[in-house]
Parts: sequence; structure tokens; C-alpha cells
Amino acid sequence: MARHRRLHLGAFMRPVGIHTAWWRYPGGLPDANFNFRHLARFAQELEAAKFDAFFMADHLAVLNMPVEALKRSATVTSFDPATLLPALAVVTERIGLVATASTTYDQPFHVARRFASLDHLSNGRAGWNVVTTSNPDAAKNFGLEHHPEHADRYDRAHEFVTVVKGLWDSFADDAFLRDVASGIFFDPDRMHVLDHQGPHLSVRGPLNVARPVQGWPVIVQAGASEAGRQLAAETAEVIFGAAAGLEDGRRFAEDVRGRMVAAGRDPDHLKILPACFVVVGDTVEEAREKRAHLDGLVHEASAIAALSIALGVDASAFDPDGPLPDIPESNQSKTGRERAITLARRESLSVRQLAQRLGGYAGLAMVGTPETIADEMQAWLEAGASDGFNVMVSDVPQGLEDFTRKVVPELQRRGLFRTEYEGTTLREHLGLPRPENRFFAGADEAAR
Repeated sequence: MARHRRLHLGAFMRPVGIHTAWWRYPGGLPDANFNFRHLARFAQELEAAKFDAFFMADHLAVLNMPVEALKRSATVTSFDPATLLPALAVVTERIGLVATASTTYDQPFHVARRFASLDHLSNGRAGWNVVTTSNPDAAKNFGLEHHPEHADRYDRAHEFVTVVKGLWDSFADDAFLRDVASGIFFDPDRMHVLDHQGPHLSVRGPLNVARPVQGWPVIVQAGASEAGRQLAAETAEVIFGAAAGLEDGRRFAEDVRGRMVAAGRDPDHLKILPACFVVVGDTVEEAREKRAHLDGLVHEASAIAALSIALGVDASAFDPDGPLPDIPESNQSKTGRERAITLARRESLSVRQLAQRLGGYAGLAMVGTPETIADEMQAWLEAGASDGFNVMVSDVPQGLEDFTRKVVPELQRRGLFRTEYEGTTLREHLGLPRPENRFFAGADEAAR
């Protein structure tokens, strides 16, 4: 039985594609990730299909790979989400707007102000993707010689999210009187000075932006490591997961929801949307041919670089035709390392084969017709393995339109996806409650 009756769909745009070769696919738009006209068109296409959210990942350094591979990567240039998403808010009306901001290399006041502003500008459509930057090269862009250790990054992240939420609660909803006759703009008794002093952060407050339309922008997180799961259980409202298959997804969902109960949170106040790469064809064979063509456009240098990033070690010295050797722990993403090792062991892949898979995209993929893809998505929903998916399209514009104009109508025909937006905010799309102001409990709801 489904945990929720209908699917939720986000679009992972990164800002356009996850597959290394998306920009090389025939008929595509190679400049799409740095062309606002194209990005606006994509957001409007997704909104017309009634997607919950447009999600833009972010990077604080170019990918840490040799230049021979880097020169083949379209992600070397993209817009700052804090600039792009407000612009997209102007050309859309309902679709949620989610962006990454790092708890490792940003400051809570900046993040709180940025997303509170976006929430007001978009009339309640903002979401914050919480990340603990894994690329060690980012450190040097912020005046540091060494990337913080994994455990330290997550300790700081816990405190960081708490501080940001506290800043969003700086003002009661009824704080701003704007009484022209008396000359009183706001009621000081309805303002809270946070004055946070913690092991990692010192933030006085209050935030100089009114409380967000949604109370708090939706808190989004990815990651499957032990630390990542615990952070998600304590703070996240949406998880963009990375399950390899349905049973893996079901176990992940049960684990995180169990941790939520232990943390005193309602497990229904979380939506789990695994990342899912989709390739649509009129037949299953056609879809598989599209995927093979796309994978064939990945250069060997890009493949080895992708494997090195995933493992946190230089894979260029490995025997390409031998099995993956034992890989030591590193200070990079533990989720990516575990996913690559599991894939290699499960399918007995050589280093070369594993690199080729990772060089394109090696995570959960649904490759088939609108009907077979809808079948798979329905199975995940009914098994309690997910509440929907964070969809990654094969290419733009065709791959995007294949999903929005073929798969979405099939999901709607089955009653699995909305045909119209029923609310205006991202929280309403996702069925998430508006959080109460911790400093003015009970008063804000009456004020609204």
C-alpha cells in the first residue's frame, strides 16, 4: 500500500544535466547551463507539467579532476543559484525553487537572508539544499589550506541549520505594523535576538528580513552516509536520496523515518525523492539505444576522472582491466565512495567498466517507455521506498520534453500525479506543514 497516494516530482537540473555527455547529445543545447533564455524555458516547461520543484545543485570550485577531463565538463561554468533562482521566480508562478548552499564554506546569516529573500520574492516557493561540500579544492577558494574533516563538516552542519532556522524566526508574523499615523514600523516586542554562541558559530541576529512566507523555506538534503542519514533525520523535510534499487530505497526510507521518530519528529513530515536518471523512448529498445549513444559520448579521461572523484583517490594508476582494488577511506563524499564500490562488487565490473559507468551516470536509472517508467515509479511508491523522484533528464530540450509530455501524462492518467497545483507554496505542493515560530509560539498562526 502506498504511503502517499500521489508522487512528488522534482527536477534535478545541476543546472541542466547529470550525465557527463548531455551537452554532446545530437539536437541538444550545449550552452544550456549558462543561457538564461534556455533555463527559463525549462523551468516553464516543468511548471506546465506541474512539477513540485526546480532544483539547482551548486559547486564552490571547478571539479577536482585533471584538465584533460575538466576541459570536457560542462559544469565548469554555471550561474550562482542565488542569482538564477530569483530571476526564474519572475518568469514562473508556482513551481518550487530549490538551491544548494554549503554549511562548510558559507555563513548562517548569509544563507538565512538569501533564502528568506527568495521565499518572499517567489511568494513562498524557496527550498534550501543543505550540503557539507565534499570537493577539497573548495578550501583554497576560501582562504584555507585544508578541507575540514568529514566529521567536523557534519558537526558544523547540525549547528548551522539550527542557527539558520533561529534567524528565520527573528520576527513574529505580526511584527510589522507599518502604522503610518503613529510612525511605528514594527513592534520591538515581536523581534527576537538570537545571540547564538556555539562550538563552530557565533551569530547575534536578528535577521534583517521578515519571517519567510513558508515560515522556513523547505529544508532539503542528500547523502546516504551514517552522518548524512542522521542529519537528515534531525533536520530535513525532503531527501534527494541515491538508492540503487527499490529494496535499497525501502530500507533507506525505513531507516531514516525510524531515526526521525527517535529524534522526536513526525516521519510524515519528510518526503523521500531518490535521484532518478530517465531516458524515454517509444519502445524499450529505442530508449536503451538512446542511453547507449549517450554513454558512448563519454571520453575515457572523463570516465577515469569521475571514478577518482567518487572514490576520493587517483584511479588512473589502477589496472583498467582488473577488478577494483581495496579503497581506503578519504575525506571526500562517503556516499559516492560507497556507491561506486558497491556497484563494482555487485556487478563484478573491471576498473574500466566501472569508470565508464560513473563517467556517464551510474545511479538509479529508468530507461524505457512512458508506460514502463510509470510502472517503476508506481512500484516504488506502493512499496514505501519513495514519495516520488528527483528526475534527471538525459538531454535538453528533447529528453526534458519526453518526460514532461509523455511520462507525466501517463502518471496523471493513473492518478499518480497532480493535474493542477492545489496550493501556491512549495510546502503546500509537498504536503508539509508550516513550522511554528519557536520564539513566538501560537501567536503567528493567529496573525496569519
